[in-house]
Amino acid sequence: MIKKGMENLHKMENSDTRVAVISIIVENPDSVPKINEILHLAADNIIGRMGIPYKKKNINIISIVIDAKLDVISTVSGKLGRLPGVTAKTAYSKK
Repeated sequence: MIKKGMENLHKMENSDTRVAVISIIVENPDSVPKINEILHLAADNIIGRMGIPYKKKNINIISIVIDAKLDVISTVSGKLGRLPGVTAKTAYSKK
């Protein structure tokens, strides 16, 4: 279930959070509804989202900027990366 482990996604004090970029490569279009469901659950923490369809390779690239606790970022990235045909990698700010 997508919601498992994501019950406590809400904005924390700035000192408790980090900014990160989650880079997502989507090679299986059937996973898009589940990607959107996961991102919807984290919507309060997401600063911005950019999606680029790359028709030449028949893939989609999505960048998510998120401000959240480390465990929330890790949960979102991990759930995305476990979807079929989806790769997710995260880069964290030092602050």
